[in-house]
Amino acid sequence: MAGEPWNRVNIPCPSAVSCVRVHFTSITAATVKALLLENEKVLKLIRSEILQTEIRILYELLYILNNSFRGNKTFKGLKQVEQCINRLKNMKLDAAMQDLSDLCPNRIQRGLSISAGECDVPSQPMLEWICLKVLGAAQLMSCTLDRCRTAFLLSKQQMNWEEFVILNVVITSMLSRLWVIFRGMLVSLSLLYRRLLELLRDVSHAQPMPFLTDFSLPADMAQFLGPSDALLLTKHSTHDLQAKEQKQQKRKKSSVKVKNQKQAREIKEDLGVAVERVFGPDTGIKPFLKTFKNFTEGKSFSEEVHKTDKRQKFKKQVREAATFTCMAIHLEEMILWCKSQRMETEKRLLTFLRLKCQRMESLEAAGYNVHRKLRTFRHEACWASSPQGSVPKTFRTPAVKRRQARLKTRCQSLRSRFTSFTVRTGAKKKHLTGAQRGAELSVSGLSKDDQRSQTTPEATHQTTDSDSHNDIDDIFANAGL
Repeated sequence: MAGEPWNRVNIPCPSAVSCVRVHFTSITAATVKALLLENEKVLKLIRSEILQTEIRILYELLYILNNSFRGNKTFKGLKQVEQCINRLKNMKLDAAMQDLSDLCPNRIQRGLSISAGECDVPSQPMLEWICLKVLGAAQLMSCTLDRCRTAFLLSKQQMNWEEFVILNVVITSMLSRLWVIFRGMLVSLSLLYRRLLELLRDVSHAQPMPFLTDFSLPADMAQFLGPSDALLLTKHSTHDLQAKEQKQQKRKKSSVKVKNQKQAREIKEDLGVAVERVFGPDTGIKPFLKTFKNFTEGKSFSEEVHKTDKRQKFKKQVREAATFTCMAIHLEEMILWCKSQRMETEKRLLTFLRLKCQRMESLEAAGYNVHRKLRTFRHEACWASSPQGSVPKTFRTPAVKRRQARLKTRCQSLRSRFTSFTVRTGAKKKHLTGAQRGAELSVSGLSKDDQRSQTTPEATHQTTDSDSHNDIDDIFANAGL
């Protein structure tokens, strides 16, 4: 592959003359015009500000991620894309395209040359050299598309693992835009190559000066590239044909509409005739609303039936799963379905179970016995698919378990304090009732009025003395004296 002339970074320019004078007709002028149009498209894509911006973004990402992501596979894929872009810059395709546009006659020169019968066009060695440049650029575009596709899949895999989500979103969007731009350049190069071969055929018949003796140019770009890129080119050509057919059909329809409008204008109509209505003014939109209500109710009922069927199917798959690997596959399918149905609660619970399942899957692969964990995990997965009732104890997250443990210890400490307080107050009450039994009997014999009137300082002094005496007795009793 390295010995091919198109696979060189610097293809030597032919030393022969770059322009020759040939017989110029209207057919040759049309060929040159089509060649210049395709050449302008390629130059416009190469020099576009969008492409340069995306390349600068790629360089900035590689500069930022050079130290922290050196061993990452996505980073290595981006480095391969950068290598292809740098090689495209080094081959200086835009300079070759600019030389081609300078050598071809412009619109005024073509008009004068048709009347004169002769014109200066690029020579056969120059056209063959440009064909080699185009072939090398097309092969490089094909390689760049493959590298963009590989890096995109690696970044998407990291997004599925929920690793560096924001960074991978930026990388995937950049790679998709680069892929679209390079695909458009590949298609434009294939059309340019076809126009170059048409002009080369005319020039070689007029002034034969062969430049390539050991290499024959392919008749079509699709034969030169791989099957995947050839499929892209064939799809693009069929798309162009369909677009042309649609434009022609639209033109025909518009012409038919114009004719019908002209005929309708010619017909004289009486616009003053009243229109008779079958229904009266009392008829409203109630039948329509009733029909619409029945339609929405039927639709919601069918959706609920579909959800219950899907949940039952998932529960059956979970119960039949023999390993955590099969369980992970069923969980991934159910998570995607919940995401499509906007079931956020079920999606969140199943995502937590998927992470737990991945951890258990690694233990299972290491040879540990996880059959008991698998039975518990089946119960958790069935509950997470339709969360109703109490949460299983094994399903609780570590944060919830820590919170419950803290609450349990706090409740135990409060209970112990309360029991100790009740024990102390109970002993005090027993001692007080034994000491003041006579006082209670004397107080019970008095009437309510006498009790209210006994608010003298002597009574208060006696009560305080007795209370202080009882408190001292309690202190000595607790000390064991």
